[in-house]
Amino acid sequence: MKRRRRTKNPKSRPVLRVKRVSKIFADGGRAVSDVSFDAVEGELIVILGESGCGKTTTLKMINRLIDASNGSVEINGQNVSRIDPVHLRRTIGYVFQGIGLFSHMTVAENVGITPALLHWDEERIQIRVDELLAMVRLEPEKYRNRMPAELSGGQQQRVGFARALATSPSVILLDEPFGALDPITRDTLQHEFKHIQRSLNLTGVLVTHDVTEALLLADRILVMKSGTIVQFGTARDLVASPASLYVAELMDMPKRQMRQLESVVG
Repeated sequence: MKRRRRTKNPKSRPVLRVKRVSKIFADGGRAVSDVSFDAVEGELIVILGESGCGKTTTLKMINRLIDASNGSVEINGQNVSRIDPVHLRRTIGYVFQGIGLFSHMTVAENVGITPALLHWDEERIQIRVDELLAMVRLEPEKYRNRMPAELSGGQQQRVGFARALATSPSVILLDEPFGALDPITRDTLQHEFKHIQRSLNLTGVLVTHDVTEALLLADRILVMKSGTIVQFGTARDLVASPASLYVAELMDMPKRQMRQLESVVG
């Protein structure tokens, strides 16, 4: 059965609003120029583009891992520049490209680290850890006391997702979260993440260079090139009405690969 894609409700107030954000580094290099987009509650925005296009820099300006040179970012109507960056990052979920688990901590300690930093009591932390491990399909009794080195890559990424969700953030950021996984694990986790994102009504921004991944996961896709937005819209918008030859070529890539596959196995 064909999946019905949720579309943005124009009456909804954006949870996340990025307004004319730019990043100019000390050497004068401009990584991002005048980028604007918003996301309503429960919407997943995918930033799509080739390496060096500014997509990860844009993502990191949302939680102030990189401070914007110009423009503003608002979460739930509050300008993030007025929030202590450490506190801000503890209220935004973040899934790293390289997973980034602490190797000297158990699975439970990794998942519970942000609640611990926010001074939750131990019982509340343990209840939340077990709840999240079950959500990402890791049996708490089996996995909570394991070390990251004892897990497969897919299991480590599940722990990464659980850690990002620990404080029930209103926004989650994901930097190439499936890029290092084998194709079978990648496909499984993509579907599981989308299910979790929808069931929790999470607002998210996901960075990828994988066109198929963007088409399958996004509610809307923001295509970037050379630090600027080339087009922003639904997958249907981009496929049916590409704004440039670059977008047209990107959107044709999965179809071209499918034709090549058919010629091999047909």
